[in-house]
Amino acid sequence: MARRGKTSPLEDVFELVAMLPWWGGVAAAIALYVGLHAYASQVVAPVTTTPQLVGSVSGTIFRTIAGFFQYILPVICLGAAAASAWKASQRKSLVQGVTASTSASSLDGMTWLEFEGLVGEAFRQKGYKVLELGGAGPDGGVDLVLTKGSEKLFVQCKQWKAFKVGVDVVRQLYGVMAAKGAAGGFVVTSGKFTTDALEFARGRNVTLLDGDRLFAMLQAAKAGRKAGISSATAQVAAAPLAAPGCPVCGSAMVKREAKRGTNAGNAFWGCSKYPKCRGTVQI
Repeated sequence: MARRGKTSPLEDVFELVAMLPWWGGVAAAIALYVGLHAYASQVVAPVTTTPQLVGSVSGTIFRTIAGFFQYILPVICLGAAAASAWKASQRKSLVQGVTASTSASSLDGMTWLEFEGLVGEAFRQKGYKVLELGGAGPDGGVDLVLTKGSEKLFVQCKQWKAFKVGVDVVRQLYGVMAAKGAAGGFVVTSGKFTTDALEFARGRNVTLLDGDRLFAMLQAAKAGRKAGISSATAQVAAAPLAAPGCPVCGSAMVKREAKRGTNAGNAFWGCSKYPKCRGTVQI
């Protein structure tokens, strides 16, 4: 994904504040104006000694700077608050457009930036706080940071329609999770995952969401809202799982339940060509 190059400090302030809810930007604008205005308006004490003169000159310089920025920084914060409100409105419009569709094909026409916004909104509807890192510099394999309580999870988004997401993407996210102490992670794509990617994620704290599962997750949240249920209680598990391909022969798989052994009662994917093929995938 394309990322922005070097930016000015004022642009950095704008982008940082734009990550907050719109009311956070308004609160920052008020706090900055009050603080800087109070400092810039301080009365200069009479100068009687050389050290006092040096301190007075320094104080005058800083008060002049504060007097200038008491208007500039609040305006930047208010602009960022407006941008935050606009982005929130765009995300909700994207969700409404997708959930009004009858299939996951509605995800295919999005840009990568729109797709990241949609994924972020999907997790917000599940009760997570979402920090969007897209566009702020090299992401290190992470586009979104999710928090809920003390839990931190990483999300990598791939708006890939032409080919499947491979195991290298999943390995990259898993490595960043281990290095930065994340409790888990998600790789989300509008398309599909390769068999190698599914196999690598199995048994690890990485969840793979393809286009069908993301679409079902958004539809489940919509159904929950219509039923009067808080969207924060909707679970990814409520979304129907898309059957993976058999890791042995590539045939379609069907959902089965273990009848005996240590896994008795647990569900798993079994090859549709059983007993000719005994390929399995954990759910």
